[in-house]
Amino acid sequence: MNRDGLARTVYRGLKREPCLLLHKLEQYLDEYIAAADIADDRKGSLFRAAIGRSGNLSDRPMSRVDAWYMVRRLPADAGIDDAIGNHSFRAIGITDYMENGGDITIAQRMAGHANIKTTQVYDRRDDEISFSEIERVGI
Repeated sequence: MNRDGLARTVYRGLKREPCLLLHKLEQYLDEYIAAADIADDRKGSLFRAAIGRSGNLSDRPMSRVDAWYMVRRLPADAGIDDAIGNHSFRAIGITDYMENGGDITIAQRMAGHANIKTTQVYDRRDDEISFSEIERVGI
């Protein structure tokens, strides 16, 4: 893992492009790689399919369908009733970045969007109605 915070090359679909990672994410990935005992397997997939419910990983890469089922199952296991999908994580990341003073054009570049309107769709800051807005109702 790259410890100096510089961009590393990742694959998104068939494109190979640099991507910055948060230090915490690097730490989590390092811990996952160590726990999965896959550090020496440089040619194998990072995310691998499980062997049934054994808790062990196979040599096969995790499929898109496996990832989708995992993303759908984990919130339900945690008692979260909202429908969460892969794009929910993107929306959470972009919204959190913008709430902390981020710039939409930087968010666009981080998300790899060609069009800024796509990034704006993921910015969910305006989805919540504040109490002060409700107080404007003149009943």
